[in-house]
Amino acid sequence: MNYFTTILATGFGVGYSPIAPGTLGTLLAIPIYYFLSEMSSPLYELTLITFFFLSCWISGQAQQYFGKKDDQRIVIDEMMGFFITMLWVTKTPLFILVGFFLFRFFDIFKPFPIRRFEKVRGGFGVVLDDVMAGIFANIILHVLYNII
Repeated sequence: MNYFTTILATGFGVGYSPIAPGTLGTLLAIPIYYFLSEMSSPLYELTLITFFFLSCWISGQAQQYFGKKDDQRIVIDEMMGFFITMLWVTKTPLFILVGFFLFRFFDIFKPFPIRRFEKVRGGFGVVLDDVMAGIFANIILHVLYNII
């Protein structure tokens, strides 16, 4: 079970990168998003909800395995955050690129109230701050879409 959760938590190993594992985890999410976004609504939304709970459980297991809260090797939370970033956004290379940078910005700097979600216990705390960063990025993407 540790092997299974570790592989998924680390984004098939990209979380072991000594340089920018969170950014690599987000990059890994792009082709997965591209595949998932072909699903019809509401199947896509149900898949994201399922992935949210799965990523929380996996993150909690990985924290115990690594012995550290929100270990940088855990990147499944970045993947979840990017999926939220792109929710109901037009799938174009420009919006994917802008979504990537917006999500990374909010995930790294964690403006209020995003940082508060890190205090939640267990795997939920690992994932919720990234979900909130994704929500912030998603809102900005929708505003940009309406301006353009």
